[in-house]
Amino acid sequence: MMKNPRGQMLYLSKKDVESLDISTAEIIARLETVFAEKGHGQVEMPPKPAIHTNGDAFLHAMPAFIPKIDSAGIKWVGGYPENYKHGLPYITGLLVLNDTKTGVPYALMDCTWITAIRTAAATALTARYLARKDSSELAILGCGVQGRYNLQALSTLFKIARVSVYDISTEASHRYAREMGRLLDFDIEIAASPRQAVSGADIIVTAGPFLRKPKPVIEFAWIRKGALVCPLDLDSYLKPEVFIKSDFLTTDDLEQFKQFKKSGLFENCPENIVDFSDVVIGKIEGRKTPDEVITAINIGLALEDMGVAPIVYERARQMEVGLWLDL
Repeated sequence: MMKNPRGQMLYLSKKDVESLDISTAEIIARLETVFAEKGHGQVEMPPKPAIHTNGDAFLHAMPAFIPKIDSAGIKWVGGYPENYKHGLPYITGLLVLNDTKTGVPYALMDCTWITAIRTAAATALTARYLARKDSSELAILGCGVQGRYNLQALSTLFKIARVSVYDISTEASHRYAREMGRLLDFDIEIAASPRQAVSGADIIVTAGPFLRKPKPVIEFAWIRKGALVCPLDLDSYLKPEVFIKSDFLTTDDLEQFKQFKKSGLFENCPENIVDFSDVVIGKIEGRKTPDEVITAINIGLALEDMGVAPIVYERARQMEVGLWLDL
């Protein structure tokens, strides 16, 4: 199949991308492949640069090349915490795929769904390697898009018996419990505080907005032995002691983590942090005992986007979805 027939580029809107019915399990499998490639040094991915136009808002440029799946491109994505006031999503952006032999763009697609699903799939993949296999109690802090997708992704790999959620908006918590409970046939508990939410949880996912000057609240003493903690909002929810006292600390990319640390994030995070891709390829052992508390800082990587985007493109071609544009 030619990537850009007649020199054209396929445009896929948010609605187009969401219509393709790509399974979470398929995304998790693809991420496992690309993280293994990263672990073997077979991915080209510079740390993402950022600009900040409005308070805690950000715009990131995220390029990556993954030779094994013949994928190269860039995502231009923004996160604007105040967008809800305008009826707009927190995350918006576009993704471009380029032919690896000619450099010619052959696809332009909305990246909202891709960003949501790959972030959640990365959490699930991390949990596959680092959570206790019998993990059944889940805490979600932040009832937005990521709170929803992470519950769906984790429920594909674990038999979830209890879900406790917390959001600063009581309305958002109740809407989440109602809608996600109906979708996944779960009884979802609404916690009155972050402490109540994380108490007893085997897997903790914090999914609030990124804050340049965070006011974290979660203490290490609140976290049960053996838990996996996944702060998707970087250090916005977790107090520094959680990073310091965790038995094992990992990140999805060491170079990206170091760059974020230079910018002022994770100021008190210890240096003994390992790259998750080394865990995937077996170079570094992950969980060693059932009682270890593990914190996994998944910053979000371009290799995840460039891993998922070709699946989207190929499925769209098969289903004849999208609009062909002249270059």
